[in-house]
Amino acid sequence: MPPHLPPAPPGRTIVVGAGKAAAAMAAAVEKHWDEHHTYSPLAGIVVTRYGHGFPDLSWEKPRCRRTDVIEAAHPVPDAHGQSAARLILAAVQNLNENDLVLCLISGGGSALLAVPGNGISLEDKQEINRALLRSGADISEMNAVRKHLSAIKGGRLAIAAAPAPVLTLAISDVPGDDPSVIASGPTVADPTTREDALAVLDRYGINSPRIANILRNAQETPKPGDPRLANATLKIIANAQGSLEAAAEAAREAGVTPLILGDAIEGEAREVGRVLAGIARQVVQYGQPVAPPVVLLSGGETTVTVRGNGRGGRNAELLLGFALAADGLPGVYALACDTDGIDGSEDNAGAVVTPDTLTRAENIGENAVQRLEDNDAYTFFKNIDDLIVTGPTRTNVNDFRAVLIMPAANI
Repeated sequence: MPPHLPPAPPGRTIVVGAGKAAAAMAAAVEKHWDEHHTYSPLAGIVVTRYGHGFPDLSWEKPRCRRTDVIEAAHPVPDAHGQSAARLILAAVQNLNENDLVLCLISGGGSALLAVPGNGISLEDKQEINRALLRSGADISEMNAVRKHLSAIKGGRLAIAAAPAPVLTLAISDVPGDDPSVIASGPTVADPTTREDALAVLDRYGINSPRIANILRNAQETPKPGDPRLANATLKIIANAQGSLEAAAEAAREAGVTPLILGDAIEGEAREVGRVLAGIARQVVQYGQPVAPPVVLLSGGETTVTVRGNGRGGRNAELLLGFALAADGLPGVYALACDTDGIDGSEDNAGAVVTPDTLTRAENIGENAVQRLEDNDAYTFFKNIDDLIVTGPTRTNVNDFRAVLIMPAANI
């Protein structure tokens, strides 16, 4: 955070923000202000997910004294998120050119900023969020709908703050780092339209005549080139590629060749798992494209089309698809986790697969195929004690996956 923070303005600095990293980012701002701008007025409000406030650790005491921190529900919004978003809108009113709005945005911010637009209730927003989450729509598609049902997303927060300049510092959790998609872009122009949002509902068979009618009549979001956003700027300060490059350096130091497959790999989670297993099989059998020891690194955000009644986030489902396709490949280990510490809505960050995953599961009567069909990967990995539980990390650069392939001599 510190290298990206601006000088203190002549007037006030108003800190607002939303996302799983919002509280930690606000604490970093306050620490910097206390060290460098002691007498500069600073206040604000941020909203983060339940449990993503401040850790009670002796070596880390990021207690915000000037910025209020509100916790709310994610991924389905609740009344606390609605209240927090309204307070954020109120905080940026009646500012002038000498003030500064410092907006701290990270993944999860879209669900946490729950101010419904005209004609829509919080219950409507909850209904459409649940439908989108189960549909298999990707984050860009989901946020196209969310922006057109909101009074704060899609650039509307920056317009509310005018004429004060707005600087947004963003931690990206979306493939491609598109600022308009991160937390539904509350301070940037929105290239999507109402028609795009309606097309998402149609594409995924989301039958909600009320929501469709609201979208048809919704006020359009501000578009690129809108002069009302002239004083709004955004910097991405962390992203998935940065995390993959750091992991690659750690691998090299351990004597393992890293191969970064991409920071924006998307698709149905189980299918991406099968593709990763296919690449691992190529390495094991033919030493291509890189001979072991090698670690395949990737990031991005997969999706899960929910058809069953089980438990499990996208990383656990990806790994179960991987385990079935790898089928005990010798020397092959895989890890997939959400960097925020929460895989979907469960209590784990992700899970791990080892060469004997399926064997150990069979020994206790676990049926991997049946669990996958029921979208129940969480239960599968829990029962073989292979979940990874970190608790909230208070940051979020999307999913992180590593497939480690060791040479036969080391197996």
